Amino acid sequence: MPYEAILPYLPETISRAVAPILKKDANIEEIRLRTGQPVELTGTGQHLLQVIFTEKERLAFVHKLTKHSFYRLEEQMKKGYITIEGGHRIGLAGQAVLKKGLIHSMTNLSFFNIRIAREKKGIARHLLPFLYENGWESTLLIGPPRSGKTTLLRDIARIAASGQGDYGIPASKTSIVDERSEIAGCLNGVPQLDVGQRADVLDGCPKSEGMMMMIRSMSPELLIADEIGRTEDAYAMSEALNAGIAVIATVHAHSYEEAIRRPVIREIKESGLFSRYIDIKPKHEYVVRDLHGRAIKSAPTFS
Repeated sequence: MPYEAILPYLPETISRAVAPILKKDANIEEIRLRTGQPVELTGTGQHLLQVIFTEKERLAFVHKLTKHSFYRLEEQMKKGYITIEGGHRIGLAGQAVLKKGLIHSMTNLSFFNIRIAREKKGIARHLLPFLYENGWESTLLIGPPRSGKTTLLRDIARIAASGQGDYGIPASKTSIVDERSEIAGCLNGVPQLDVGQRADVLDGCPKSEGMMMMIRSMSPELLIADEIGRTEDAYAMSEALNAGIAVIATVHAHSYEEAIRRPVIREIKESGLFSRYIDIKPKHEYVVRDLHGRAIKSAPTFS
């Protein structure tokens, strides 16, 4: 079960309360712990449990996360999250410690958002005829938060790096720039989620700098990045394409039309960086668009 690595970190009363719900409801995405408040589970629905996360449990939970050495994870905590076994990510909030106006650390951690990492292998298979044609098509995946963009991106990376024989797709050298540890879910530099045999992962590095590093150092055939949106990202992707490297990335937006209203994404479209756009609709349905943003008439909507 994807959530099993989480349970040992939870206080015993909370672990006993959430385990049956997680087993029954595969759509649970988050476990939210707020000191002095009921435990909340969110996904397609919401479960507010009659179990309070106490101050004593908060202290024990922090000790487990940090393995009794708060400074051991200081660098990770600056980013606002910790990754644990299984690729699960725990978001943190409390009191920020500033130095020269920048976040130096965090203390009095009191709020935690445990995001359950779930792999859905095979969800990209139906899109392969539109993503691969004598090589990978540079593609932008478009969808709102919690629409499954990163899950889809991870499956594409896995297929690209391992190959898909029944579609005639060989394994490619695939470089993943995983700024927020959501694609590969690295723990101590090792992916906890399956991103394929020929995947190289740069974890925790800003996307634009990371893409340039991977282009220079890992000679990829395919470059993967999550949640682009800055001018620097567009420049790095342009450099990749000029070097003959395909790029597959995601962007937050509720629709293709909304995405291209943003200046950076509009500039990317006008420059022809991407030959495919995949508009992720509710209920995991997809609309595939071409270089010009036109829906490909022969492309069905997949569910």
